[in-house]
Amino acid sequence: MNIAQWLLDRKLLTTAQVADAHALHQAEGLRLDQAILQLGLLTELRLLELMAEHLDWPMVKLEDLTIPPETLRALPAKIVYRKRLLPIALTGGILRVATSDAFDLYALDDLRLSTGFVIEPVLAPREEIEKLIKSHYGLGGDTLDEMVGAGDAGAGAAAEGSEDLLEMAKEASVIQLVNEIIIEAVSERASDIHIEPYEHQMSIRYRIDGVLQEASVPMQMHRFQAAIISRIKILANLNIAERRIPQDGRIKFQVGGRQVDVRVSVIPMLFGEGVVMRLLDKANVLFTLPQLGMDEATFALFEGLIARPHGILLVTGPTGAGKTTTLYAALNAIVGPGLKVLTVEDPVEYHLQGVNQIPVNHQVGMTFEKGLRAILRHDPDVVMIGEIRDLETARAATQAAMTGHLVLSTLHTNDAASAPMRLMEMGVEPFLVSSTMIGAMAQRLVRRICAKCQERYVPEPGTLPRDLRLDPGEQLVRGTGCQRCRNTGYRGRTGLYELMVMNEAIAERILERAPSPRIVAAAREGGLRLLREDGWLKVRAGFTTPDEVVLCTAL
Repeated sequence: MNIAQWLLDRKLLTTAQVADAHALHQAEGLRLDQAILQLGLLTELRLLELMAEHLDWPMVKLEDLTIPPETLRALPAKIVYRKRLLPIALTGGILRVATSDAFDLYALDDLRLSTGFVIEPVLAPREEIEKLIKSHYGLGGDTLDEMVGAGDAGAGAAAEGSEDLLEMAKEASVIQLVNEIIIEAVSERASDIHIEPYEHQMSIRYRIDGVLQEASVPMQMHRFQAAIISRIKILANLNIAERRIPQDGRIKFQVGGRQVDVRVSVIPMLFGEGVVMRLLDKANVLFTLPQLGMDEATFALFEGLIARPHGILLVTGPTGAGKTTTLYAALNAIVGPGLKVLTVEDPVEYHLQGVNQIPVNHQVGMTFEKGLRAILRHDPDVVMIGEIRDLETARAATQAAMTGHLVLSTLHTNDAASAPMRLMEMGVEPFLVSSTMIGAMAQRLVRRICAKCQERYVPEPGTLPRDLRLDPGEQLVRGTGCQRCRNTGYRGRTGLYELMVMNEAIAERILERAPSPRIVAAAREGGLRLLREDGWLKVRAGFTTPDEVVLCTAL
């Protein structure tokens, strides 16, 4: 059929738009429907709806379907991957197949001849089909089939490549397989990729929203384990011949026009080498302060603290609590032509425009303490220290605060009130802590309820923590699980915050070396809201669930 004329007749495209599509069709050899999509004249979903109406084919929501194993076995995996055809139902001799290409009728005829089934096509978006193919048939299954067929476990493992990953993914062998693993991690918003060797299998897990989730991996992936790890080591400029000691490296990728830095750690294990890749995606990590999830009162107090001319502001919490992200957001909020901002970090994870960033290098003796003392001679207004780890760094930070600098840093403590105690345990005098610290903020990250599958419910009596008090009949929100959130009920994260602003009562307790509970009591009188209390506010507001708050806070 003449799709252009049909869309013109229905007044869905103009003559000029059709001419543009024809020009692209002739210039790049694209089909006309593909040219229309590439130019953005219609969305894929809208075009599929029109095709469904014209051809009288059903449109299906794949996320609502449960596909039986015998249906999945009805088509060879090679055909599923190559043609992007997904079997979704098998009734008698009729096989229902989802496709995103209504024009590829030859593929449907080939299916009918090769399987002997009557093929009933239905339409669904390509992204949904590909997601289910990866879920049911395994990540990189088509590449592995080609490699198994070629009997080649190492072809391409030593090849270099710096072009965009989306272009590299068109190539074969191990290069393509590694690219697919990383592209999938980026598309799933993973922060880490864990590749773990076992005796008879290789496990790939993605850390998504702070929780490790198994990637569906074909069994034959295990055969190419050494080649995959060698490829990663080559990309990270590591020694592929050295398998006895840990190695660390870094990779830079372009994924769909986005710059992604990957920190690679390789360690020897019983059945091979284990790899963890930390994905540093600037587009997904550099937040503004309003995006962090603080309530209005905490946000106003925090803004006031970072506007101070001098003093120490600490952000505390365990590893992975988002402390560095909060500091970056604070620096982004205050950086400008009127301020000189310097940082000392280990390592510098993200470049901040307008901020002078200095990496720590322990091999040459460039420590936090040395870096801090050096940058104070550069006339800064604001100094950010990646972490206060020892007495020397702590003393240098307090001296910087006393000489008129605003110092931002992180500390590993469980709550805000423990921050001054931790500095004193390091050896900083109480009078220095009480006179230089302007505030401490403890934080945690909790998973947000998926917006697509959320539902309201009235919790059963006795199923909630004792300190979560609800009004009679009050409803909470939970996620039921869908394809978008990988059936977890959560997508994305938000922060819980406990901000302690220094006042006279807290300063007196510090001078007395009072224990943490007495500092908490003084802070509570000044309006401190605990992490758990902030969590319950977010539960009642429908952002997260009681389980998430309980998991990361203590009574």
